[in-house]
Amino acid sequence: MNDTRLKIGLRMIALVAIGFVAGCAGLDGSGPLPPDAPRVVGLERRDRDHERLVAAFGGEARAPQAQRLLSDITRRLIEASDRPDESFQITILNSPAVNAFALPNGRLYVTRGLLALANDTSEIAAVLSHEIAHVTLRHASQRNELQARSTLIKRVTENVLNDAEKAAVIQNQSRSTLASFSRSQELEADQAGVKVLARAGFDPYGASRFLVALGRSATGSDGSADMMASHPSTRERITLALQAARRASAPGVGEAGRVDYLSALEGLAYGDDPADGVVRGRRFIHSRLGVAFEAPEGFTLENTSQAVLGASADGSRRLLFDAADTPNGQSLEEVLRSTWNDTIEPGSLRTETINGLPVASALSIGKEWSFRLSAIRIGNTTFRLIMAVRTGAGDLEGIFQRTLATVRQVTAEEARDIKPLRIEIVTATEGDTVQSLAARMAVDRPLDRFLLINGMDRNDPIKVGQRYKIAIE
Repeated sequence: MNDTRLKIGLRMIALVAIGFVAGCAGLDGSGPLPPDAPRVVGLERRDRDHERLVAAFGGEARAPQAQRLLSDITRRLIEASDRPDESFQITILNSPAVNAFALPNGRLYVTRGLLALANDTSEIAAVLSHEIAHVTLRHASQRNELQARSTLIKRVTENVLNDAEKAAVIQNQSRSTLASFSRSQELEADQAGVKVLARAGFDPYGASRFLVALGRSATGSDGSADMMASHPSTRERITLALQAARRASAPGVGEAGRVDYLSALEGLAYGDDPADGVVRGRRFIHSRLGVAFEAPEGFTLENTSQAVLGASADGSRRLLFDAADTPNGQSLEEVLRSTWNDTIEPGSLRTETINGLPVASALSIGKEWSFRLSAIRIGNTTFRLIMAVRTGAGDLEGIFQRTLATVRQVTAEEARDIKPLRIEIVTATEGDTVQSLAARMAVDRPLDRFLLINGMDRNDPIKVGQRYKIAIE
């Protein structure tokens, strides 16, 4: 959670799903910028877009070793592409999310979360080759033309022919067409990317390996493609990427580059940036905003850019913690009334002091969910803690009061002691197991995280002498 004040109401907390979710914008077609962004823009506009985009992802990550490796990979891919005269520049974003995307002007972006997920040079080269393909295949301009054409037809139908109903039908058809078009673009970029990957001397099977890792990271997905989704299913992409790799070369021919890649990752920041708050098990601490709290037993927390979200394993109990957008002088009671979308139960609104902090709390009862709301003021910032329990699923009042009692102000000394996690590369020795290496990780669910970032299954053996990634303070 950063220090942007946001309003998040009833519907979000009722629908939020908690999990270790990873998404790759460039890989799945859901990038943060519109796909119809113009290819040719002025230098000043390009710089502004770049600065805004980097700021939205937490700034640039300082990783000189990884930066040098990515730049070298990009150079090799461009030289092997059908457009070796194109100019590309790569930026590592300071975000734990798994994400990569390209702008039509040749700027490439990968997050440090994506770097942590990949396990060798060919895998990260596959990601970059895919993004470069989007640019060299002019996918943004093609989508722009299709969007403009469908918009024109809708306007003519609605305004000239005066047929709003038919215009709505056309708009729905256009959305379906655009979604299908986006899926075909993703598959085309996959296929072109694998060809260039092999041509540049990398292991073309790195593409399918990374897609497998991406699928593992996307918790909660069954791998099927929704009809309106803008990207194909991961399962389909893996199958087609394997076919493309087999057409390109036999297994083991291209460069995988595991040792070099892991060496470049040594010391890379992992997980949340302490400046934006960190999750440590059931605890959340934000050094800059000076606030901390602890979730109930059995909850899993996720720190997003908008709020801290939490849920029990079965999803029947949820929480949301965020910073509310409040005018100066607004009372805590008014904060609850103005930022909550549904009815507050009469007589439930009350004020008190908890851990020396002023607090207002209230109750809201819906058809399927019941909510306990609270607004807490620390200095000039007002925070909201909202607990939700599905009807008949638990003791709402009990878990709310226990959680609210943990909200406190963080001291300056405590804030200074919060250290970021870093990736350390360790060499397995005799007696090491998946469990023993995972136990060295200073993260929540260490075994799951260890398996994920090392591309392993639970029953895979540890190989003596092989290098593995762990996250430590």
